[in-house]
Amino acid sequence: MRALLTSGALSMAFTLFLTPLFIRLFRRLQWGQFIRDDGPQSHHAKRGTATMGGIVVILGTLFGYFTALLLTGDETSVSALLVLFLMVGLGIVGFIDDFLKTRRERSLGLTGWAKVAGQVVVATVWAFLAIRFPNGNDYTPATMSVSFIRDLPAIDFGAITKFGVIGVLVGYGLYLIWINFLVAATSNGVNVTDGLDGLASGASILAIGAYIIIGFWQSIQSCANVKLSVENVAKCYDVRDPFDLAIVATAIVGAVVGFLWWNTSPAQIFLGDTGSLALGGAVAALAILSRTELLLILIGGLFVIEAGSVIVQRAYFKLSHGRRIFLMSPIHHHFELKGWAEVTVVVRFWIIGGLLVAAGVGSFYLEWLAT
Repeated sequence: MRALLTSGALSMAFTLFLTPLFIRLFRRLQWGQFIRDDGPQSHHAKRGTATMGGIVVILGTLFGYFTALLLTGDETSVSALLVLFLMVGLGIVGFIDDFLKTRRERSLGLTGWAKVAGQVVVATVWAFLAIRFPNGNDYTPATMSVSFIRDLPAIDFGAITKFGVIGVLVGYGLYLIWINFLVAATSNGVNVTDGLDGLASGASILAIGAYIIIGFWQSIQSCANVKLSVENVAKCYDVRDPFDLAIVATAIVGAVVGFLWWNTSPAQIFLGDTGSLALGGAVAALAILSRTELLLILIGGLFVIEAGSVIVQRAYFKLSHGRRIFLMSPIHHHFELKGWAEVTVVVRFWIIGGLLVAAGVGSFYLEWLAT
């Protein structure tokens, strides 16, 4: 418990007090935000605001997590390191994109396919690592099953690998496709949401905060917990390192809370793709390793809505030969153009995201009650 609280406090202190130093450094390096020409006109006033704030969030997370373990004498786990691996890996992809934007002095960095390629490389390496490293109970960090609140035996790609060489190729192929889909969908969902001051940061705090609760509860009700009461044995969770997942989630939340102090309207620094892709990767990793993949539809519901609005807008635009459903996508820009103040859009979207997160955590707990 001390590591849980300490990691959050240290990471928050890091970003809260040191972000101004990074803002000055990034301005000196001329790492300023470039605004898309077809975006809302009000956003052009934000041109030049320090970007790549994801660097601060990542460093704050690493500092809070590892320093907390050092102070408390606890050991890290493979699961927690995998969360950090995916977060940092996608953060590097985002950094390359942000860096190219600042060098070219345009709002275009990596091409769409180049960004996807980077995400695929990171996610594929991560996927192979996640099904290795079994512990004493033979639990690996991830499994080859699709999960909702627990693994779904009916959708187990690992079972396919038992049918010879073809089965191995098909089973692992489907598993890699599934993990890549989850990672790309979640990271790009957060990336799309990062269009207003504090919107993606606040929504990420809510979503990742849910995994603090989930990880803590899974650790109490873990099948490996020797103190588990007899009447709850049938309800236990076979997650490899649930409490460590809660600790790393707390470190991330603490870092983003401290960062949000400077990122809220009017923002003095933006997450950039460095931060949005990194936070999306963290959300995806926590969902996969806690065996709550499909629950992301609720916990990451705001990201689903934001990304969905872009997909629907583009599809309708092509099918209708130039007509639009929204004034502009992602959907937060639609409400801006309807006359809502930016801070109004952000707070109302936080409320929607919070309600969806509450529904996700509530569903998680109700499943335990019903088991």
